Amino acid sequence: MKFLFDLFPVILFFIIFKWGEGRPEAAQSLADQCLSGFLSGGASSALQAPILLATAVAIVATFAQIAYLLLRGKKVEIMLWVSLAVITLFGGATIYFQSDEFIKWKPTVLYWFFGAALLISNSLLGKNLIRNMMEKQIQLPSQIWTRLNLAWIAFFALMGVLNLYVAFWGNFATATWVNFKLFGGMGLMLVFMVLQSAYLSKYMKDAA
Repeated sequence: MKFLFDLFPVILFFIIFKWGEGRPEAAQSLADQCLSGFLSGGASSALQAPILLATAVAIVATFAQIAYLLLRGKKVEIMLWVSLAVITLFGGATIYFQSDEFIKWKPTVLYWFFGAALLISNSLLGKNLIRNMMEKQIQLPSQIWTRLNLAWIAFFALMGVLNLYVAFWGNFATATWVNFKLFGGMGLMLVFMVLQSAYLSKYMKDAA
């Protein structure tokens, strides 16, 4: 359930974009009604309307996630606060300038921020954040926690580069990037987590 909760803005982004992509005139009309005060020039184009609406909904959904947690008296993780700041900044720029280039940078910025946080925390502060998050569930020696931390740093770095390739370098359509953002990003994350789980299972079996 937490995994789906975390993906809530991404799923809504995908749904709204696909709806707008199939109904560009309706999407343009809705964007002009709801976003005209935030658009430079005051009017959208049929080409950009789907990404503008999807971005606006994702921003609202992220605010809604935080509001939901606060109202229930639950802790809002730092990752969610960072995600809110990044999507508000880059999503806001996408809406104002009517350019999908800004929102396409958002996943890479997040991936690289998380990777940098893991690297800096471990290198400069002596704190292994992966260990801090998982140590209550599993007990491992320090060298294994170090390997896991490095693996996540490498994963985030590569995902950031891969997003840039699909978004810009590969000359793919925006629709392809939207598909990759949900299915590619989620799929690769799941594969990585399965591989991590298999590695840990093998280690525990060999150590027994």
